[in-house]
Order: sequence, then structure tokens, then C-alpha cells
Amino acid sequence: MDIDIGIEKNDRAEIAEGLSKLLADTYTLYLKTHNFHWNVTGPMFNTLHLMFETQYTELALAVDAIAERIRSLGHYAPGTYAAYAKLSSIAEPDGVPAAQDMIKQLVEGQEAVVRTARSLFDVVDDAGDEATADLLTQRIQLHEKTAWMLRSLLE
Repeated sequence: MDIDIGIEKNDRAEIAEGLSKLLADTYTLYLKTHNFHWNVTGPMFNTLHLMFETQYTELALAVDAIAERIRSLGHYAPGTYAAYAKLSSIAEPDGVPAAQDMIKQLVEGQEAVVRTARSLFDVVDDAGDEATADLLTQRIQLHEKTAWMLRSLLE
């Protein structure tokens, strides 16, 4: 059945493509954060272990919301590591970094997600896709706040 939600087919495709990149970045950041949760060591272990758990739990919910928005636009959401590796702007870590490096990498990952989300606004605005704009705004606010909190640990 055709989709008639007031957003043109080609706009829905372009938005879904951008959201797929956002999904890949978010999932890659989720995996990195979960990895660091498991493997952090040092004097800040308990603080970072709990903080990373809070962050990866939020990211797990976010990937679902992003994927469901892609589906609402009539496209399939990517869902494999291979697809995410091609689409994501976030690098996976080599080995197990020290706690300070984990924090730095997570700041960079949070900021990468913000940049990816922000890059979609022109097409979303032009298409009149308020639902995706709302999702993007929520994601940007959360990732900017999380990046700030993580950066504060590095000072």
C-alpha cells in the first residue's frame, strides 16, 4: 500500500538514508559505551561503570526510536554490523583504552552523533517532516548534554 503522510517519496528516501547514518552512529556508540562499561578499570571504576551503563541503556532505547522512524517513512532500517560499519562515522576502539581515553572517545562519539543528526535538518525542514525534526532535536539535546558531562571528567 502506498504511503500518504504528506512527505514526498523522494524526501522520505533521503530522510531515511540520513536516519540510517544516525542509527549506525548511535548503535556504534552504544556498542562502544557498553564495551567500555565492561572493561573500565582504575580509581574511577565505579563512577564510570555506572555512568556508562546509564548511557548505553539510553542509547539502546534511541536505536529503537530511530529505526522505527525509518520504518514509519516506508524504508527498512539497517540492522547488521556490516551495514553499520559502512554507514557510521564513529571508529571502533583498538584494544581496551585507559579510562581517560575511554572518556575522550565517548565525547568524540557523542559529538559525532550530534553532527550526524544536525546534518539532516535541511532535508527534514524542506520536507515538512516535523516528527523527524522532533526526534533529531531530542537526540541533539541529549548527546550535547552527555558530551558536556563526559568532557567535565577530563578537566
